[in-house]
Amino acid sequence: EVQLVESGGGLVQPGGSLRLSCAASGFTFDHYAIGWFRQAPGKEREGISCIGSVDNMPYYVDSVKGRFTISSDIAKNTVYLQMNYLKPEDTAVYYCGALTPGYYCTGYGCYDACRFIEDADFGSWGQGTQVTVSS
Repeated sequence: EVQLVESGGGLVQPGGSLRLSCAASGFTFDHYAIGWFRQAPGKEREGISCIGSVDNMPYYVDSVKGRFTISSDIAKNTVYLQMNYLKPEDTAVYYCGALTPGYYCTGYGCYDACRFIEDADFGSWGQGTQVTVSS
């Protein structure tokens, strides 16, 4: 059974930084995609960053590009999200989701699921960690 545990959230002032961790168990980091998602009050969950074993490259939504960095430590089965220059609009509950194997298939072929972060079925989720950006 895949289990994910997020940590690292908290209250930070605008311009500050946090590093979120997603500790995974129940699968090996051989064929995977792990995404970071967030849900603000009254809004739908959105995928903001992802890393997978097919493309082995990070993906970011435009609103976090240049500020957030996703990385993985395979030895620790952990994926991180370094968040810098935080803004009040980053306030949300942050979740990590896992898809293993980490590919998503369309009528044109199968690709790294991170390319389709909003469409792929990241069926395993952590409990979430609250990030609040406020002065």
